[in-house]
Order: sequence, then structure tokens, then C-alpha cells
Amino acid sequence: MPYTTEDGGRLNNFAHEPKMYKAEPPTKNQKTGYLVMGIGAIVLLGGLCFIAVSVS
Repeated sequence: MPYTTEDGGRLNNFAHEPKMYKAEPPTKNQKTGYLVMGIGAIVLLGGLCFIAVSVS
């Protein structure tokens, strides 16, 4: 554990920082997957709204 000593002899304990990395942009397959999931979510919500309106 990385300790530092402050004025007056107090010890200060710091947590280990995680290794940094750059995020990669989504690939074409991932973009297509996001589009399919978005369309599916819209269809699902639209169907639920239709059922709620038709029942009431």
C-alpha cells in the first residue's frame, strides 16, 4: 500500500489506482446490434402501450 507521511508524522494511505485504457469505438457489428435492440425496444413498448389502451 502506498503510504505518505504528512506534517506532524501522520500517515496517509492511498488506494491503488486501476490501469487506464482508452475505450474503443463500436464496430460495425456492434452498431448493428444496437440498432436491432433499439428497434426491438420500440416495438415492445409500442405493443405494451397498444395493449394498455385497448384494455382500458
